[in-house]
Amino acid sequence: MRIGVPGAETFQSGSLKALILTALLSVFMFQLLRSVGLRAFSMASETYMSGTHSAAFVTCPNDTVAKDLARGIVERKLAACVNIVPAIKSVYEWQGKIEEDNEVLLMIKTRSSRVPALAEYVRSNHPYEVAEVISLPIEQGNPPYLKWIGDVVPE
Repeated sequence: MRIGVPGAETFQSGSLKALILTALLSVFMFQLLRSVGLRAFSMASETYMSGTHSAAFVTCPNDTVAKDLARGIVERKLAACVNIVPAIKSVYEWQGKIEEDNEVLLMIKTRSSRVPALAEYVRSNHPYEVAEVISLPIEQGNPPYLKWIGDVVPE
């Protein structure tokens, strides 16, 4: 039995085990730590996290439908802003024929998490049999504007 201060071998062995354990944890936890760190940094610095918001697009047959949908979307807080772009020309295939129509485009800025509810609202209130509702994630933008979208549209 040995009593006293541990030898250098014990310290080296313990330090080596700690180093290996730290390296393994770093490798396996990198993605989790990175995600948590980015989210915490984003919240602390009020920077925008890519993809949090989306721009959605809906075509309408006329100004009246476009204005009614836009107002309903904003009133229900499904979006912070809807731009109404008049006089677009759409060329598409429908029921085996090439069609060409004048339409009005809605450009809708919302949270990505609200796109399913937005699509449901449009489907329920749009005169087309198959309403166009498509969205793209917003990667970057003016930080105060993106913050405003988040402030207006609840999660």
